[in-house]
Amino acid sequence: MAQEWNVGEKERKGLQKQTEYAVLVGLIQKGQTEEQVTEYLDELEFLAMTAGAEARKRFIQKLPHPDSRSFIGKGKIEEIKAYIDAHEDVNMVIFDDDLTGKQTNHLEEALKVKIIDRSSLILDIFASRAQTAQAKTQVELAQMQYLLPRLRGLWTHLERQRGGIGMRGPGEKEIETDRRIIRDKIALLKKRLEKIDLQNTTQRKNRGELIRVSLVGYTNVGKSTLMNILSKSEVFAEDKLFATLDTTVRKVVFENVPFLLSDTVGFIRKLPHHLIESFKSTLDEVRESDILIHVVDIAHPQHEDHIRTVNVTLQELEAIEKPTLFVFNKFDLFRERYYDPFIDDEARQEIEEGLQGNLKNLFEHDNVLISAVRKENIDVLREKMLTMIKEQYKLRYPYQSRQW
Repeated sequence: MAQEWNVGEKERKGLQKQTEYAVLVGLIQKGQTEEQVTEYLDELEFLAMTAGAEARKRFIQKLPHPDSRSFIGKGKIEEIKAYIDAHEDVNMVIFDDDLTGKQTNHLEEALKVKIIDRSSLILDIFASRAQTAQAKTQVELAQMQYLLPRLRGLWTHLERQRGGIGMRGPGEKEIETDRRIIRDKIALLKKRLEKIDLQNTTQRKNRGELIRVSLVGYTNVGKSTLMNILSKSEVFAEDKLFATLDTTVRKVVFENVPFLLSDTVGFIRKLPHHLIESFKSTLDEVRESDILIHVVDIAHPQHEDHIRTVNVTLQELEAIEKPTLFVFNKFDLFRERYYDPFIDDEARQEIEEGLQGNLKNLFEHDNVLISAVRKENIDVLREKMLTMIKEQYKLRYPYQSRQW
């Protein structure tokens, strides 16, 4: 009997097995505005779409702080339950903040559907995108660290209702056993990452004396597209969050001046802390770079907030003081949204020069306005990068005249 082989067909992971339908839940807490939470939910919807889920409806509640038992109020739970009962294809509720094991357990009992929080959604996306051994190990480590404090909520079905001598059920033993297994797994994954990090450090040392340039920025701002243009290579890029998890490094030459260009994982608001910790080894490329190219989606209404998010992460990596060039990408979309269609070229140029000046004063770094998709102002970007790279070579080799 002949066997059929699906050669090269990759297993689909996580939420991508089939399209699932979800409702999104956001909480307006003290110090937040409705506009902020709406924008967070826009991003959450994009995350859900990236994972393979379609958002059907949003629910927003205003509370000074989350309910310790159920995160949201009883009335809002009943409202969500009524919607789910009326729409049988909705099988998931996604919360924009992290939930405890107890909250997840209570919400699942009340709503009778799968409950997912922001961190677990991001981890699902990372798990489906991880390709290399390093990325897979990092994601698995983050998953274990996420799961560990939530075990009690998962094991409530095995716990006795009453305490005291003779009333300790098997649930507590199961929790302790699982905790030990997970802690052992975390220790094993950390050792594995240390070994991979050592190999990567050796690789970086073997790259010689070339200047290193890293593309950094919020997720989905066009870093991989820009990497393809500058390095004339094929790096995976698409209009989804976290298209790139592994750092890609290419040797590039501008006017006989060689350097190393790396594309890194994008940052995002409310990125789980354990995910940042597990991916810090991937971001070593940023820490050891000589120059940062901070790519920004200027057409996004919250681009200033995105810049702040990236800067906070760079601060954590102790890389905020490095020479930086701001690249404001998707400027073609910015023009479409904010320019008068009948404006003449001279007025447009004047506006853009003023905008560049304002951006330079605001972020204290030189900048360039580009469109990576339309390859607009790429030559200007190359010239600015080349000037910065030459300056770094002069600082590194002040007494040498190198011919590259």
